Amino acid sequence: MQIFHVTSADSWAAAVPTGQFEWSTAGKTLAQVGFIHASTAEQVGPTAKRVYGTSADDLVVLVLDEQVIKDAGTDVVFEDGGNGQLYPHIYGPVLVEWVQEVRRAKFDASGTFTF
Repeated sequence: MQIFHVTSADSWAAAVPTGQFEWSTAGKTLAQVGFIHASTAEQVGPTAKRVYGTSADDLVVLVLDEQVIKDAGTDVVFEDGGNGQLYPHIYGPVLVEWVQEVRRAKFDASGTFTF
């Protein structure tokens, strides 16, 4: 199953040379939160709007395969995000090699998130 993580293009670019991405969500690290927030395909748009809706940052969406992460020994747990929906939480850094695709993302004039 594909899962997705929305982040700033700058945060992703800074992670590439290190080999691992450690931002949980906007302005908070894996160390601060304890896991990296992710979304299913249906959750990406609403999540992006909630977290980055007022941000001027250039955004990207990291496309990940849940099974690749689990096969590498990192837990992916679907947990309640506080709204009754289960969101994939990645309990460790995301290795750059796990990222299948990096998609440029933006909000269009109507506020719809596209990636």
